[in-house]
Amino acid sequence: VNGLQARTFGVWTFLSSVIRCLCAIDIRNRTLYYITLFTFFLALVHFLSEVFIYHTAALTIGIMAPLMVASFSILGMLIGLQYLEVEALSQNKKKN
Repeated sequence: VNGLQARTFGVWTFLSSVIRCLCAIDIRNRTLYYITLFTFFLALVHFLSEVFIYHTAALTIGIMAPLMVASFSILGMLIGLQYLEVEALSQNKKKN
């Protein structure tokens, strides 16, 4: 890893955390919710590809932790997405 790669990964991590915090603040914003969900998919694909495709990382606790966080977060957000859609439908019925 050189300095540029480290800084790029740091900026990506910071950007992801800002997006995720904004989603936590405004959980009903569907666009932000989908973008946040995408960041977890992207992280999962990134770490899986480093382990299984490029073989640049070993399957240790340092890799397992982000894999588990991304996996559980995706699962939780997909479950939460159902409630978000139900809430949007109920608000539309109230307006009509």
